[in-house]
Amino acid sequence: MMKRRNLFSRRQAAALFGGLAMAAALAGPAVAAEGRLRIAKQFGVVYLLLNVAEDQKLIEKHGKEAGLDIAVEYVQLSGGAAVNDALLSGSIDIASAGVGPLFTLWDRTRGRQAVKGVASLGNFPYYLVTNNPAVKTIADFTDKDRIALPAVGVSVQARILQWASAKLWGDKDFAKLDRISVAVPHPEAAAAIIKGGTEITGHFGNPPFQDQELAENPKARIVLNSYDVQGGPASSTVLYATEAFYKDSPKTYRAFLDALDEAARFITADPARAADIYLKATGSRIDRALLVKVITNPEVSFKIEPQNTLGLGQFMHRVGAIKAEPKTLSDYFFADPRIAAGS
Repeated sequence: MMKRRNLFSRRQAAALFGGLAMAAALAGPAVAAEGRLRIAKQFGVVYLLLNVAEDQKLIEKHGKEAGLDIAVEYVQLSGGAAVNDALLSGSIDIASAGVGPLFTLWDRTRGRQAVKGVASLGNFPYYLVTNNPAVKTIADFTDKDRIALPAVGVSVQARILQWASAKLWGDKDFAKLDRISVAVPHPEAAAAIIKGGTEITGHFGNPPFQDQELAENPKARIVLNSYDVQGGPASSTVLYATEAFYKDSPKTYRAFLDALDEAARFITADPARAADIYLKATGSRIDRALLVKVITNPEVSFKIEPQNTLGLGQFMHRVGAIKAEPKTLSDYFFADPRIAAGS
């Protein structure tokens, strides 16, 4: 059995950032500072745009072109709950997490911090992988199984699993599989699926962890593909910020978007070099050839324009997970010509 104290749960995230959030609330809203940028990143190839931007110092480059020296800091976190707490506490300026956590924070901060999306990190299929031979579909999971994901009930993987559950069992049972879900960082969850022998028999992850599971454990199989639930390629992981940062740091904001755009072109043009940057940045032991295969997967695209995000937000509203109903991209993404054509 995997020891629960090793799991980075939503409760632990709240404990970690709760004091900061309370202090920020008592002191008033955090003031955005032009020329300072603190970015949260998580685990996986879905954050490759940030890895490349950091390695190539693209934010600093575009800041200098705008006449601004930008001090950039990257903060490693795990799970949308931890990222959201860090953003609300003022510990970071840019959050990177699933579109599910974005909708949650957008809904809860309307009229206050007014959190909205900044950009997509690209389109990636997320796989729910199992090493249990008895599980062919999500209907086959039992109380003996445990499904690992970044944050129970709130991560984008959790929301997509709820959406799939609602399609199978009806909206009233959308959270049916939450009771057998556990919060585990992707690297630990992947190790559990590959090695077996733990309580974790399913992992709703992201690349490259899902790809490693399938390559290294012959018993591993895909139970669910996020694209099948979302209706096609989708931007499941996004970047978001408070309205204060958007309004008060326009040069920093623009330099950040310019850097992301350049990083996307860099990866598309030279995936092998991008793979080397990922290996250096993360210390991952993934086979390099497999990593290049993940990056060049035809179902993967690196771009900052969000795609096919609205459906998840409307599902979350329908089941009562958020109060406000998003109707257009502009409801929950800040205005920018490179973002406006998204969906």
